[in-house]
Amino acid sequence: MNKEKKIIKNWLKFFIAALIISGLTAIPVEQELTFIISHFPFDGSIKGWLQQVLIGIQHTAKDYPFLFYGYDWLAFAHFVLAILFIGPLRDPVKNKWVIEFGVIACILIIPFALVAGHFRGMPFWWRIIDCSFGVVGIIPLSIVLNKIKLLENSQTNLNYHENKNDITRIDGSKESLLEAH
Repeated sequence: MNKEKKIIKNWLKFFIAALIISGLTAIPVEQELTFIISHFPFDGSIKGWLQQVLIGIQHTAKDYPFLFYGYDWLAFAHFVLAILFIGPLRDPVKNKWVIEFGVIACILIIPFALVAGHFRGMPFWWRIIDCSFGVVGIIPLSIVLNKIKLLENSQTNLNYHENKNDITRIDGSKESLLEAH
């Protein structure tokens, strides 16, 4: 079972790192967009959309910089979620619920991105990119969840083998069948 634990830990470390990196990218949005646009290899609708977003970001930064506080909180949420996954890193079976929570969150990204993106005027291709974060996130979490289930089954079997030779008396005391004879 050490192999399963190692796989779980590696995928969780990857997932935690991805959440932290994603959070860090939410803070310097204007600088990131400027860099991406200046290095974008193609002219066309995608580059045009990115330039339009950058203009909106620049106007907001100039006239309403306090709105970027929302980006700071977005980053903070990613950091807090990364911390949440330390629990299953320490004890995967006990903290399986965190992985299940993560799977649910990844699934919910898809309808949220499609609906909220529509009402915010995001191009469909952008909403699909946002949906891909949920799809990509669910892959390591599904692997981790399957490995946790293997660990649970092995622990259940181990407990069964340890206890199958015990009898419990009416008064609640236990006696081993092996010691009784």
